[in-house]
Amino acid sequence: MAKKKKDKKTLPEQVLDKHQVPYESLAINALDLTEEEKAAKFQELGIQESDIYKTLAAKGDKTVPVVAVVPLTERLDMKKLAAVSGNKKVHMLPMKELEKTTGYVHGANNPVGIWQNKHFPIFFDQSAKDAAYFLVSAGELGRSDKVNPADLAKMIGSSFAELTE
Repeated sequence: MAKKKKDKKTLPEQVLDKHQVPYESLAINALDLTEEEKAAKFQELGIQESDIYKTLAAKGDKTVPVVAVVPLTERLDMKKLAAVSGNKKVHMLPMKELEKTTGYVHGANNPVGIWQNKHFPIFFDQSAKDAAYFLVSAGELGRSDKVNPADLAKMIGSSFAELTE
């Protein structure tokens, strides 16, 4: 009898395991689904689109790159990110610099991998502060990790701030 192949854990999942931060690995890529497929998948998983957070990398005028983790359904306010990160201005990293800077392609950026490999300052939107969980990329396209934001923030030394418009 053949053994069931187990999905290999991503680097962020290995780091979460090492730090004993509980998470649930999910196969989901909301960007590739129609609205009907998305609604069905979210219902199956017991989540809402507002539970999914995107990890955005920006360049500051005074600091190393900074990272914001905000709801997929919201827009990042660049002035607010600049203020909390000690910059006067920040702007999104150009796509051509993203992988070189963060180590991840567009859609796979995640706070754990960036913290582990790059040590950039990471800020979570205030909306996640009291949430039981949120979903962040697991470091590969189509994979997400459902994790408690407070546990994750504590592990990587992040703070919560108002980051959305």
